[in-house]
Amino acid sequence: MSVGPIGVLGAGTMGAGIAQVAALGGYETRLYDAVPAAARAGAARLGEALASGVARARWSEAEAETAAARVEPVAALAQLAGCPLLIEAAPEDLELKRALFAEAAAACGPDTVLATNTSSLRVAEIGVGVPGPERLVGMHFFNPPALMKLVEVVATAESSERALALATEVARGMGRTPIRAKDSPGFVANRLARPFFLESLRMLEAGVADAATIDRAVRGEGFRMGPFELVDLIGLDVNLEVARSFYRQGGEPERWRPSPIQERLVAEGRLGRKSGAGYYSYPRPEDEEEGAAEPPAEIVPRLYAQIANEAALAREEGVASPADMETAMRLGFNWPRGPLEITGLLGAERVVEILERLRAERGHAYTPAPLLVAEAKGEMG
Repeated sequence: MSVGPIGVLGAGTMGAGIAQVAALGGYETRLYDAVPAAARAGAARLGEALASGVARARWSEAEAETAAARVEPVAALAQLAGCPLLIEAAPEDLELKRALFAEAAAACGPDTVLATNTSSLRVAEIGVGVPGPERLVGMHFFNPPALMKLVEVVATAESSERALALATEVARGMGRTPIRAKDSPGFVANRLARPFFLESLRMLEAGVADAATIDRAVRGEGFRMGPFELVDLIGLDVNLEVARSFYRQGGEPERWRPSPIQERLVAEGRLGRKSGAGYYSYPRPEDEEEGAAEPPAEIVPRLYAQIANEAALAREEGVASPADMETAMRLGFNWPRGPLEITGLLGAERVVEILERLRAERGHAYTPAPLLVAEAKGEMG
């Protein structure tokens, strides 16, 4: 393999997971943490995960042993000199990431590509003050990295093609599927998933159906989990903070306004499975859906229309190619179909019709994207 050793900055759960897939992909991997004991603990956790993978027949014992031998915990950033690529996996704190990159850049020289695993911060903002902004890119892995195949390779306005190509090559070498994303709020997958959650909450607030009925309607479309089940798993507080971040970074568009229902539930301490209650109470009864009524017919078209609209707005902004948008949702969120396939199921004309009706009833959160309107009129060739 032509690429030299990979450096991973941050030995927490995500950092150790990234180091694991790097080592399994054949890369010599140096795992750094500002706290040396944390780097050693991360390497130990990585070894346990490799052993667990053997028990589950994900890889052989020999592969696990070879991968573990490729991982070296290091106590100083100077030991990362010579790594062509550093992947930062520190907590989502802007100043922490900036300081870490500034120190890493000084220790490793001008040719090292610096990749951040951020999921909620702008890559360009992290790189402010770092010499050589052309070498800064995003490499957004999904959690847990060992199981999730998607990596969003994020390009800032200054990212060089060399840096992007290296990040893409390494992601493929790790056995992941890389897609190219613009440095914008939520990149691709998290942005396109916004209406999956927010429109479901609007339907709940409007009394269209309760959470269980909306979830049942969505599962009936082939989704593994409905939106409320998924938020309970993620954590209502985590999902709400993502919603707030989107709203701020996007200039407070109405379609991204956080839901007052979720604000209230979080304030009450109903955070989902981890707190014993969210949209559901846990443990959930096995027979709680017996005898449930048929979901209202408007649930799926309304949800799909907003998914199609967000995808059209993302296409207008050049957030990603249509093919990469489809891949992002299939691999990042396990959707049974991507947003453009969803658009095709309804047809642009019907999507715009649904949105215009909802805009007349409920306001600007439903304003259709100009691109969708043009497609509905047959103006796109």
